[in-house]
Amino acid sequence: MTLLNSKIKLLAFALTFALLFLCSNEVSFAQKKTPRFKDYSVTEIYKGKNAPIKLTRDDKMFRTRLKWAVDNQKPNFAGQYILTTWGCGAQCIMGAVIDAKTGKVSWWNFSICCYVGETDENFQPIEFRNNSKLIIFFGYRNEGDGDNSAHYYKFENGRFVHLQSVLSEEQL
Repeated sequence: MTLLNSKIKLLAFALTFALLFLCSNEVSFAQKKTPRFKDYSVTEIYKGKNAPIKLTRDDKMFRTRLKWAVDNQKPNFAGQYILTTWGCGAQCIMGAVIDAKTGKVSWWNFSICCYVGETDENFQPIEFRNNSKLIIFFGYRNEGDGDNSAHYYKFENGRFVHLQSVLSEEQL
């Protein structure tokens, strides 16, 4: 009888531990906050003249569009960057950011398209602010199945760093 009691106690302990583990994971998942623009704020907004663009060999395929952005736009993203986009197919866009101080070009490594969900006439597939390093891409990255989400990135050291993707309501 004592062997049976100890097995029951061990099983009860294991079940209790498993339930606590599962519950703690659910709580931590629920507490993961959606990134906010104010959480990635920049302290300085560049007001000077745009530097001439510095194109690498890979950038030259898009030199007309990139040069147009430097010649016609002021910084509109993360304090000192010019964010520019262009079409790459039906409902598809791609783009880059250009450092207004140095002329260096940085790319996000995907296209964005085909956002499925409730939108209005003001919908933009990319949301960004001049006073924040946060950028949100809405839709499918590289037209990938199951990827229709709001994709949150921060721009840091010339790179777009993925923070989180939140599935659209249609996928939940």
